[in-house]
Amino acid sequence: MTVNPDHVSRPYDIAELVADPEVARAFLDEIVADGDPHEIAEAIGMVARAQGMTKLAGEAGMSRESLYRALSANGNPTLSTLLAVLKALGFKLSGVERISPA
Repeated sequence: MTVNPDHVSRPYDIAELVADPEVARAFLDEIVADGDPHEIAEAIGMVARAQGMTKLAGEAGMSRESLYRALSANGNPTLSTLLAVLKALGFKLSGVERISPA
């Protein structure tokens, strides 16, 4: 088996894909539909990284470090943080779907 020295493998980063706003919207829609709070925060973080965390942090009114921490896999952002980040990304949280009778 020959090895191609020009072939460099690297981990896939979804942030490369969600840089497109329409792809980001569909991605966030899917994650929000699943309803896992940690996955939602992490997904918003992926989209935020794709858009530029420093600029986004300023628009959301927080530090870049705080934003990274809040939107990490272990983060637990407040609703106001999520809404501020979504607004800075050009998105809004909307709609509530009833999934079972009360």
